[in-house]
Order: sequence, then C-alpha cells, then structure tokens
Amino acid sequence: MGLQEELDAYLDEHWEEVCADFASLVSIESVRDAKTAGPGAPYGAGPRAALDRVLQMAAGYGFDVQDCDGHIGIVDLPGSSSAQVGIIGHVDVVAAGTGWSTPPYDLARKDGYLIGRGILDDKGPLLLALHAMRFWKERSQAEGHELPYTIRLLVGTCEETTMEDVEYYLAHFDEPAFLFSPDGQFPVVYGEGGIAHGKLKSSPIDGGAIVDIHGGQATNAVPGEATALVRAQLDEGTFGSVRVTCAGEGLFRVEAQGTSAHASLPWEGENAIGHLVDFLLERGIGNPDEREFLQLVQSICHNVDGSTLGIDCSDEHFGDLTVVPSMIGKEGDELFQWLDVRYPTVITGKQIEKCVGSIVFAFGCTFVLTHDAEPFVMSPDSSEVHALLKAYCDVTGKEAAAITSKGGTYARLFQHGVCFGPDHLDEQLPDWVGGLHGANEGVSEARMKEALRIYALALGNLMECDL
Repeated sequence: MGLQEELDAYLDEHWEEVCADFASLVSIESVRDAKTAGPGAPYGAGPRAALDRVLQMAAGYGFDVQDCDGHIGIVDLPGSSSAQVGIIGHVDVVAAGTGWSTPPYDLARKDGYLIGRGILDDKGPLLLALHAMRFWKERSQAEGHELPYTIRLLVGTCEETTMEDVEYYLAHFDEPAFLFSPDGQFPVVYGEGGIAHGKLKSSPIDGGAIVDIHGGQATNAVPGEATALVRAQLDEGTFGSVRVTCAGEGLFRVEAQGTSAHASLPWEGENAIGHLVDFLLERGIGNPDEREFLQLVQSICHNVDGSTLGIDCSDEHFGDLTVVPSMIGKEGDELFQWLDVRYPTVITGKQIEKCVGSIVFAFGCTFVLTHDAEPFVMSPDSSEVHALLKAYCDVTGKEAAAITSKGGTYARLFQHGVCFGPDHLDEQLPDWVGGLHGANEGVSEARMKEALRIYALALGNLMECDL
C-alpha cells in the first residue's frame, strides 16, 4: 500500500473523530479577554481553555505535551535527531460578531461544509496538523523506527492580537530548524507583507451631533456593522444597508450593515463604516468638525489603495498596498478610527506614519502607529519550500508555485518559516458560507481532508530534507 493509500485508510477510519475534535475546540469562545487574564491564563480564560483542550487531545493520542504557563503549548513527536520540524497554529479567535445563520461556537455540518468560528482560522488547521502527526506516530510505531527529526507542534494563544506567545517561546526555547504555519493559503506562502495598525483621532469636538459611534470587532477585519447615535431629525426606516430608529426625543440610532472579511482581503468584504458615514454625510448630520472627520474616513473607505493618504505603492512580491478602516468610536469629545495597512517592501511603517500624519493634519486629526510588522520573504527555492510544494502538487494533481500573502501569521516571527494553507482564495463558496473573520466562517470537508493528506505528505517530505 502506497503512502497516499495509507492516508486514505487513516481518513476512512478517523475522520469522524477528527470532526469531533473540531467541534470540541470550536465550542470554546477563545477570544482574548483582559478581564479574565491571570496567572497561567495571560490572555484570558477562553484561550486558556482552548489550550487545555488541545493538550488534552494530544496527550490522549500519546504525544508528549508541555504547557508553557498558558502562553503557548508544545506537542512533541520525538525523532532520532533533536533537530525539529516545527508547526505552529493558534486556538484564539476574533470575536464572532453578528450575521451568523448558526451559533458561531456550535460546529455545523451542512451539505459537505463545516461552519463555526475558528474552523478555518485556525482551530481546524491546527487539529489537522495534530492528526497528520498522529498518522506518522502510528506509522513509525508500526514499522518499529523513529522519524529522522522531532516534530514539534506549537499551540499559540494570542495570534490574533499581539503574538506575545511566540515572544515568550523564543525567549525560552530554540527555534525549529524549519517551521510552517497551517494558517493561510495553499500552495505555500513564502512571504508576508508588512502590517501596520494605527489610530486616527480627531481634535476635541464641542457641541456635536454624534452622541456615540462604534463599529468593527477587530483592528484586522473589515467591519460588518457600524452604529451611530445622533441628534438629528430623521425618518425611521430602512435605506439600503442602513436602518434608522428613534432612540428618544431628538435622538436617532443609525445602524449600517456590511460584510466582514479579513483585512488582508478587503475586496471580499463590504465596509459597514463606509455605509454609515455615507449616510450621515448625505443627511447633513454633524457640525463642521464632525463632518470633516467623517469626510476623511469616507475617503479612506472608498480608496483602499491608500491614495487618499498618499501612501499608495506596489512591489513585485505583494502588489498594491491596502488600507482598511477597521474600528470606529468615540472617546470623550474625540472621534477615532483605526486603520489596518498591508504594505509592500517599497515603504516602511515609519514612512506610513509620517505621510498619513501629514495628510490628516489638514483635517485637524492626528495619526499614531501602534503596531508595525515588517514584510518578510523566504527563498521560494529552498528545499523545505519545495518539500511542501511537492506534497501539495502530489495530493491535488496540480502544478503550482510558491506565492505571497498580505496576511500576518506566526511564520513571520521565525527565521525559517512559511505559511502553508489550507485556504483556497479561488474557491467559489456557497453564499451561506463565509470566510476568515466573517460571519458563517466555513470550509468544505473535502478541502479539510485534502489538507490533512497534504500536511502528512509534507511532514514525510521534510524528513528527507537536510535540516
């Protein structure tokens, strides 16, 4: 029996068990929460519970496990050499938000699709990697020999926010000789663009019409909803994607709906903040200072290439820079708007901050960069990248080349790391299946089975590399 036939047999025997593991992990609302953080749970009770669940699963499958004070988990399959092939995924998720057709933390199986928060980003792929390790563990035990290299699965707990878990790990452990993250796209991502998050803030505004405004769930997502409470005279009703209701004498609530998406893929979403500010400006709501701020936000929403802010640029690896207005709000008498910028190698975070700051100054605003991760590129010609590509091509029967992404994964924090599926950006999904960071996050079972095969073959190929 060939290796692929062995994998088919493994899937036939264990797929329902894999799906049960998916459901068990998806059921945990593992959003970072400072209110429940504490010793052993640095990022909150949800990520802590999800980490425990994975380590329990891994220990049940006979792996060596280690809990690193709640920052990160380790699952080892020892090999004959201490050199490690690393895999890193994460159990934390972005908030579910609204618009779901099924409960986001109850895994749904419908017409060959799996739907639930984290099933694609990144709980499902993490568990596929665990089962790929389990396949090799059982195979090597049956044949009575160890693998050439140790396989180490790292279970991260704060990838969606600060990635402090990896900082903790690298301060206490050596890096693997090579590492991939099952968190992104196939065939294999050899580079990730720069990611900058910054806060655009108005000057203090006196006597405005905007009592409150908020929208978006995360700094790295296209917002699917946005709401403003305003002093105005408006008609109640639904106006396209905007709904207006009376909220008291002289007050109206304006609610805008869009479509959530990952900030690295703004064209897959529909920015609710854009709909909200369009409506407010069309209705003449706001004093001059408020309207000036709203006009600035509007221009950014409608020009995601950054041209409004003077930072539009492109390179051969990552293509065009993109800007997503992600979260809007009000603090005291100041309005603010978070921006997510995905940038190529021809510009830096400092240049972005300086340029945006000079543009928004004319609108009476300030801009401060709070997070900046530079682009990274690994050679697409390395033997490790070719090992992963071969696995993808052998399973799918397709010819493919390594690509780049505007997403941000753990891979960028390691010297020898890449991102490796299982998302397929060219796949046409039913309209009731959503994407990363959006409502109804889902993936087909066929794709997940395919990914497990690819991960298992990739681990086998990496065992033949000179690490």
